[in-house]
Amino acid sequence: MSYRIERVLSGNTALMHGLLTMFGEAFEDVETYGNRRPSPEYLDELLDGPSFVALAALKEDDVVGGIAAYELRKFEQARSEFYIYDLAVSAAHRREGIATALIHAVSAIAKQRGAYVTFVQADLVDAPAIALYSKLGSREDVLHFDIPVDSK
Repeated sequence: MSYRIERVLSGNTALMHGLLTMFGEAFEDVETYGNRRPSPEYLDELLDGPSFVALAALKEDDVVGGIAAYELRKFEQARSEFYIYDLAVSAAHRREGIATALIHAVSAIAKQRGAYVTFVQADLVDAPAIALYSKLGSREDVLHFDIPVDSK
């Protein structure tokens, strides 16, 4: 393996910024991931909190992939789920097993915390993501709705 996976911890804003830059480039959405970045205090609070996990795949000191996931504690049973919010690998480093390794790494953390499942969404037009996720889990077809916070 020519890369390593490292958990992003509070106090390591340089690694978190590297992860954000890589996400922006990989998703071709530099504005969202580059503009108005949170303060170091905000990032430290997020990374110290119990519900967020960020992992970076590094080749030497370069961030070439990453995953951000949230632990969702359930109310109907004493258990949780992990939701993979973002997963990306730099274009030059795809097809090297990095995305699969990141999913396995976050799933191991989920298992340690007593979660019963890790789940992720994929856009219908994102064939590579659908192929990857289909190898690792079972597919559920659902609809996703964004509801503005100011809706009545």
